[in-house]
Formats: sequence, structure tokens, C-alpha cells
Amino acid sequence: MTARPANTHQARLLRLLRDGGPNSRAQLGDLVELSRSKLAVEVDRLLETGLIVADGLAASRGGRRSHNIRLAPGLRFLGIDIGATSVDVAVTNAELEVLGHLNHPMDVREGPVAVFEQALSMAAKLRATGIAEGFDGAGIGVPGPVRFPEGVPVAPPIMPGWDGFPVREALSQDLGCPVMVDNDVNLMAMGEQHAGVARSVGDFLCVKIGTGIGCGIVVGGQVYRGTTGSAGDIGHIQVDPGGRPCACGNQGCLEAHFGGAALARDAEEAARAGRSPELSDRLTAAGRLSAADVAAAAAAGDTTALELIRAGGNRVGQVIAGLVSFFNPGLVVIGGGVTGLGHTLLASIRTQVYRQSLPLATGNLPIVLGELGQTAGVTGGARLISDHLFSPA
Repeated sequence: MTARPANTHQARLLRLLRDGGPNSRAQLGDLVELSRSKLAVEVDRLLETGLIVADGLAASRGGRRSHNIRLAPGLRFLGIDIGATSVDVAVTNAELEVLGHLNHPMDVREGPVAVFEQALSMAAKLRATGIAEGFDGAGIGVPGPVRFPEGVPVAPPIMPGWDGFPVREALSQDLGCPVMVDNDVNLMAMGEQHAGVARSVGDFLCVKIGTGIGCGIVVGGQVYRGTTGSAGDIGHIQVDPGGRPCACGNQGCLEAHFGGAALARDAEEAARAGRSPELSDRLTAAGRLSAADVAAAAAAGDTTALELIRAGGNRVGQVIAGLVSFFNPGLVVIGGGVTGLGHTLLASIRTQVYRQSLPLATGNLPIVLGELGQTAGVTGGARLISDHLFSPA
């Protein structure tokens, strides 16, 4: 993709076609509030770039029938969502529909070279299926703070070897296309905003509970990243002044007390102490425990597993309650791998938020699980790069 919109009107038209699919000239004219002649000029210029194509006649609105237009069907975006323990890669079309998706276990601590070799291999496999000849752009999420304009991770606590790595520059050279990089939870928020549970909400929080915990903040339909890109790093809000040491170097952080890694640690302690026969059996069989083991034990009625989930949900709810009181969002979305713990976790979070925040903030506040699961981050990655490419050059 070499062409870019020449002005804000063209950018608006491209984003409307991305988010709403094919549409008629007449309806687009209503949405962008352009005169018929001005709209015709901008559409014709976009047709010349190849970014959009004609798509048949629209339904009649009386009088002469308008023509439908759509984004070029050959446009392809790549979404790469790097988590602490896995990599997701997907190819989307211009409307951000996922055409192919792969997931592979991968420890982010193996470093950027190994992780991106795996991601590029997965992208090549997707290309080999025939769904993409090449990529017009790529959006990448990493589980740590990112200096957004440069696409560079900065001192990420759970990512040794990644500090200052030029992700955007390196991947752009390897893929041969423009690349944008952001924190993984911001991409999850963008994915849920585009095609998930937050489609109709302008101001919301998206909390990702995986190995660690982070929060995407969407204000007026736009991700808020803060001055340096570290907004939403709620996993390092202190919840217990004398609590457990955290990977960031502080004590008592939320992430040190809950999240996939902390939950597995606490479950193993409970199993070794003989407090849970179910978890003890699983630890003996596998040699280690994960959040999935805790979820399975809870589903089997294990009281210790249920207590661990409720205690963690209370901690998360305590932090979210503060965010709700401060930000007054219209929705809170809970996503990430630990959401496999399901409604026991969600109920604990809701109880704390509704108990601690004022009624004015919580009276009409849904707190829900995300809809997209593993595809939220990769959809958000495609959304990120398309936002960039569908902006005036």
C-alpha cells in the first residue's frame, strides 16, 4: 500500500468504509457532510489511488441510483499480539475481518529476536495459505510500556532483553511494510471497540488479566496513552504496602498478588500445603500449575481454588473501583487469559466496584467479559495500522 489519503475528508471516508463496510456515495455524503460535488471529487481521487473500488449500484433512495463503493478487496493487514506466554498472528482484510489466525506458545523472556522469528514464521504460514500476497501494514502489541511514536519498549518488567529494542524499525524491514507498535492491552481495547463488546461506547476501560495486568483507556473513541505511553499500567498500583515483591522492583503491586503468574504461584503453595487435594493431584501429574488448572479445580467445586479466584477478583476490583471513581467510564471490559476463570472472577470484581464506587458512577455501568478472546489483540493491531495508513500522509 503506497497511497495515503490526501486530506481529512478522504481519511474520514476510508475509516467509514472500514468500520461500516461498503456504502453508497449518497449515504457517505450524509455522514461526512460534504456537498455532492465535493464528495464526488474526493471519491474520484480515492478511486484513482486504488484504495477504494466501485461495488455496484446502491439501493434506490428515489431518483437516480447511487453507486456503492468499498475499500480495495486486496488490502491486507497483519496483526501480531505478543503475550507473556504466547504469540498470536492474524491477517485481516481492509474491513478488519480476520481471514486467518495462528497461535503459538512462546515465552517473551526468550527475547525479541526469538519471538519475532516465531511471529514472522507464523506470518509466512498465513501467506502460504493464499489469503495474502503481501501485507500493506502491520500492527504489533507487546506486554509492556511502549514509547509510542518510536515503537520502542521501555523498561518492561516482564520482558528482559526488550528495553529499547527497535520493534517498529526492525519489523518494518523484515515485513517490507509500515509497522506500528503499542502496548498489548491498548490493542485489546481497540479490537473490542471495533468488533467486540465496546462497539457503541466512546469512553471505556479494558482490563487485561493475563500473566500480568494492564488497562486500556479509551476516551472519546480514542486510546489514551498518556504523555510518554505508560497510561494504564495498573498492574503496578500498590494494593498491599507490605505485600509480595514485584518484578518491577516494588512491593505489594496488584500484579504481584494476582494475574496468571501470581495465581499459579499461590495455587502451587496451596497444593504443597495440602489445602487442596484437587490442586495437589494436578501438581503431582504435571509438575506445575497454571491459571487453567485453578479454573478447572474451581469448576470441580474445589473451595481453595474458588477462594484464590475470589481473593484475586477482590484485589482487581479494588483497583478498578478507584479507576471508575476517577474516570467515570461507560463500560468496563475484562479480557485476557485469566478470564478463563469466568464468572466467579467477574462476580468478585463487580462486587468490589459496585460496593466502593459512588452510585452515580456505577448506576448504569456494565462490567463484562470481552467478546473476541484471542482475536481481540490481533484485530486491534490491524485497527492500529489502518488508523495510521488511513490518515493524511
